[in-house]
Amino acid sequence: TVRHPLCAKYPPSTKYRRSFLTELIKKHEATAAEPLDELYDALADILNEEESTRSYKSYLLPSGEPVTLSESVAIVSGGTTGLITWDAALQLAQWAIENNSAFRDRTVLELGSGIGFTGIAICKTCHPKAYVFSDCHPAVLQQLAENIRLNGFVLEPGKTRHIQTEPQGQEEEATNYQNPKLNPRLIVAELDWGSVTEKQLLDLQPDVVIAADVVYDPEIILALIGMLQKLAACRVARKAPEVYIAVTVRNPDTYHLFQAELDKVGIGWQIIPAHSKSIFLYDVQPNVTILQLFI
Repeated sequence: TVRHPLCAKYPPSTKYRRSFLTELIKKHEATAAEPLDELYDALADILNEEESTRSYKSYLLPSGEPVTLSESVAIVSGGTTGLITWDAALQLAQWAIENNSAFRDRTVLELGSGIGFTGIAICKTCHPKAYVFSDCHPAVLQQLAENIRLNGFVLEPGKTRHIQTEPQGQEEEATNYQNPKLNPRLIVAELDWGSVTEKQLLDLQPDVVIAADVVYDPEIILALIGMLQKLAACRVARKAPEVYIAVTVRNPDTYHLFQAELDKVGIGWQIIPAHSKSIFLYDVQPNVTILQLFI
């Protein structure tokens, strides 16, 4: 609730707190109980607040530990939709938590990490050896790094490996964060699917590749499949990485195009059965499907 210590420290949006208190007051009044001044005072305080372009959202993991994110209150902000958390990210994180052995002591590459919910949840619950968060939008990468810090990961001194997306010789340093308790090596990297090379991906040597809500536009689908082909080509003698993608099916034609393009290049796929119960509170969308790909 709005009086929870976590929400007091990292307040949800003004609109959410106003709506929550208004509904709570209605329910309390319907019981014919004595009015609670605390509720009206809290609502009065919020009514006087100015709306902010940013707010916090907190999710409780099964352990009771929170994942708190700073995110935009608008769906589109700064020319990108990557500054909010989408339902596919929640469902992918839930599947990962229920299947944590797929991530334990392994190197994970996440494509299109957005502001970090899925990766932070996995790092807190699944104990990967290393986790590479990646995206291509500067504002998203900045917010992603801030959210990693916000959740108890501290900046590790020194340089780490990076994914180079500039021409050879012009290196961009990635940012590395480490949680002393869990001790995975965490990298935040700018990754352009079109320009990254097989050699650069080979340096990462991921055991698992994941992505959420990256199948929504035909052009992006082709870039994603090209990226998967590069991953398949650069594995050399290593076992191919396991690939899991959470897809929100907004347009069936786009979803079917993705499947057809996978078939065209010889990438196998299968649907992962949906989980039976929800860990997180969100609008459960039956049109979110998790696919396992075989590259």
